[in-house]
Amino acid sequence: MTKKTSKAIVLIGMPSVGKSTVGVLLAKSLGLGFVDTDRTIEKYVNSGLQKYIDQNGYQSLRTAEEQVLLKEDVSAKVVATGGSAVYSDAGMIHLKSQGMVIFLDLPQDQLERRITNFTTRGIARRPNQSFSSLFNERRELYLRYADIQVDCNTLDINALLNRLVAISKPYINGHID
Repeated sequence: MTKKTSKAIVLIGMPSVGKSTVGVLLAKSLGLGFVDTDRTIEKYVNSGLQKYIDQNGYQSLRTAEEQVLLKEDVSAKVVATGGSAVYSDAGMIHLKSQGMVIFLDLPQDQLERRITNFTTRGIARRPNQSFSSLFNERRELYLRYADIQVDCNTLDINALLNRLVAISKPYINGHID
């Protein structure tokens, strides 16, 4: 792995895997800033994600997401990306050039139990696309862009945080390339 140009930790994964929840805690533990790109997108489009999708379509949301990813200053931050960030090759290349990308992986059945509002949550997906189809499509992309994959299957929030701190601390301190 080549030396990165900043100390960003980028979290990718499906909606409800815990990117934002653990991201805030990870940022605090590491003394870094935190950004949730879904919140940044909402400010950028001046709308909630689901309302924006309803009015403009899922492709328009993905375009807005790419613009946000390319403009976001992620230096010395933990970044919780939206689940669809991986659809933007340019956005992911930018994030990878700025930091370490960690895929928070959870089995489909666990995610389905967590996501009770699949049709109204603001998930950028094709109309009538099933959760299973979305999961399989995105998982391939998460694996493509991840520097590290973390299996969250048996980890509670504290165990996940400890695992992420152990992975991230050497990177942000410059002990790994």
